[in-house]
Amino acid sequence: MIKSMTAFGRAKLEGAEKDITVEIKSVNSRFFDCSVKMPRAYLSLEERIKNYIQKNAVSRAKVDVFITVDNHSTAPQKLDLDEAYAESYIAALCELRDRFALKDDISVMSVARNQDVFRSTRVDADLEAEWALLRPVLDSAIADHTAMRTAEGEKAIADINGKIELIRTFVDEIEAISKEDTVGYRDKLEERLRKILADNSVEIDEGRILTECAVWADKIAIDEELVRLRSHFGAFYDIAEAKEPSGRKLDFLMQEMNRETNTIGSKANNARIARIVVNIKGELEKIREQVQNIE
Repeated sequence: MIKSMTAFGRAKLEGAEKDITVEIKSVNSRFFDCSVKMPRAYLSLEERIKNYIQKNAVSRAKVDVFITVDNHSTAPQKLDLDEAYAESYIAALCELRDRFALKDDISVMSVARNQDVFRSTRVDADLEAEWALLRPVLDSAIADHTAMRTAEGEKAIADINGKIELIRTFVDEIEAISKEDTVGYRDKLEERLRKILADNSVEIDEGRILTECAVWADKIAIDEELVRLRSHFGAFYDIAEAKEPSGRKLDFLMQEMNRETNTIGSKANNARIARIVVNIKGELEKIREQVQNIE
C-alpha cells in the first residue's frame, strides 16, 4: 500500500500524576533520520523510541518526535551540601571582607543565596515504568500519523494513475503514427535508391534494395521501446500494490520510463511524435515529483 512520507500525528494522555503528549512530524528523505526532543529525565529512552518509530511507523523519512511531560506532583529531590565549594566560598567572602574593610554580614542566609553550595539530585525515575506510560501514547500518535500518511498516499496514487492512463493514450498515438511513418519512410527510401541507381546507370538489385530499406526501417522502428514502456506501466501498478515500502522501486522505474521515452524521441524522426514525447516527459516529471514523497 502506498504511503506518503509527509504527515503529522498527535496523541495525549491525561493522567493523575502527569500528562504526556507525543507529536510526530515527518517529511520526505532518502533515508530514515529520526530526532527526538523530550525532557532530560527521559533521555535514556531516546534510542528505544527511535527504533520503535522505525519498526512501527516509518522506514524511510525525516522524522521529528516531540514529547512533553507535565508533572502534577513534584518529583522527590535530595539536597546535599557541597562542603568543599562552601568552604572555599566562605573563605573568599572573609578575604573580601578583610581586604576592603567591609561590613561583616556573612550569615547562613547570605551564603545560602549562592545555590552552588548545594547539590540537588532528582531521584532516578523508573524508566521501565515511564516507558509503560509512554508507549500507549506513542502508539496512538503513530496510528494518527499513519492514517494521514495512508490518506496522502491514496491521493498520490490516484493522481499518478490518471497520469499513467494519459501517457497510455500518448503511447497509442505514437504507435499509430510510427506504423504509418515506417511504411512511408521505407517507400520513400526505396524510391530514392531506385532513382539514384537509374541516374547512374547501375543495374538494380531488387534483393539489395529490399535489404537496405529493411535495415533503415528497423533503425527508426520503436516497437520494442513501446512494448517496454507499456510493460513498465504494469510493473508500476504491481509495485504500488505491494505491502512493503515501494518508493525506491518506483523511483527506479520512473528512470526506466524516462529512458525509453528519450529513446523513442531520438529514433522517431517525426515532428508529431516529438511533440507527443515532450508531453509524455512532462507527465513523467509530474509523476516523479509524486514518487519522491512515497515511502
